[in-house]
Amino acid sequence: MGCSVIFHFSIGADDPKRTATMLAELWRGQAFPFPMVGKGSWVAFAGDDRGSTMEVYPRDLAFYPSDGQGEQRSEPVSRHGPFHAAVATPLSIEEVEEIGRRYGCHTSLCHRGAFRVIEYWVDNALMLEMLTPEMQQEYLRAATIEGWRAMLANMWKMTPEGEPIEDAA
Repeated sequence: MGCSVIFHFSIGADDPKRTATMLAELWRGQAFPFPMVGKGSWVAFAGDDRGSTMEVYPRDLAFYPSDGQGEQRSEPVSRHGPFHAAVATPLSIEEVEEIGRRYGCHTSLCHRGAFRVIEYWVDNALMLEMLTPEMQQEYLRAATIEGWRAMLANMWKMTPEGEPIEDAA
């Protein structure tokens, strides 16, 4: 099996410096300016052995394909969308919730079937599913092909094809 790690991803935020600082705190990492993309961009470093980072751009920055490097444009965007990410943190539930309170971000402890997450709402617009060390273990047990099949069958009474499982009674 090959390596399957996401090294970084980028998000838009109302205040990139503040958001990158907050994300770095959730990782016990550090935030720095990210001048190579967009004016006012920042990056949060986890400080782990994989070089995990989250780049944080001004919310109105958009990328478009072009010859060579993608073109950058400033345009109005929705504050909400389907993108979210599950992110490991070394912190406890209480520590994550405290950082959320200090930064004005809504947090909520949620069950996703076979694992738990803390919904952490950056700018109360973008959801990150923060996973404490205990939650990471729950996730890793569930996020396998066999684990997912079992969860679908046992919790959702559904086949891997999305069809309902009929009771044998």
